[in-house]
Amino acid sequence: MSKNKDSSALWVGVVVGGLMGTIAGLLLAPRSGQETRRILKKSTDALPELVEDLSTTLQLQTNQLSETAQRNWQETLNRLQVAIAAGVEASQPELPVSLGSQDISPKS
Repeated sequence: MSKNKDSSALWVGVVVGGLMGTIAGLLLAPRSGQETRRILKKSTDALPELVEDLSTTLQLQTNQLSETAQRNWQETLNRLQVAIAAGVEASQPELPVSLGSQDISPKS
């Protein structure tokens, strides 16, 4: 389960880092104000698509995490059922061992 968390954190970090790098690059670039504003406008126009992509990625990651959690829960329940069955079996009183065909009647 921690692998899924690590993967999700990685993708969020990549997206956030990319956005921060883009903003820093635009603000620090040696361009005129008009040119920078034009580039910023293009970037903001692309923002809804980026947010939609991020939302889809997060939804897929959430679904995968949910499936993994359900699978782990089912495995835990199965192990618990086996452990309970073993405990019930171990708690049953032992039956006396049959001596078979030997005669155990008292001798006179």
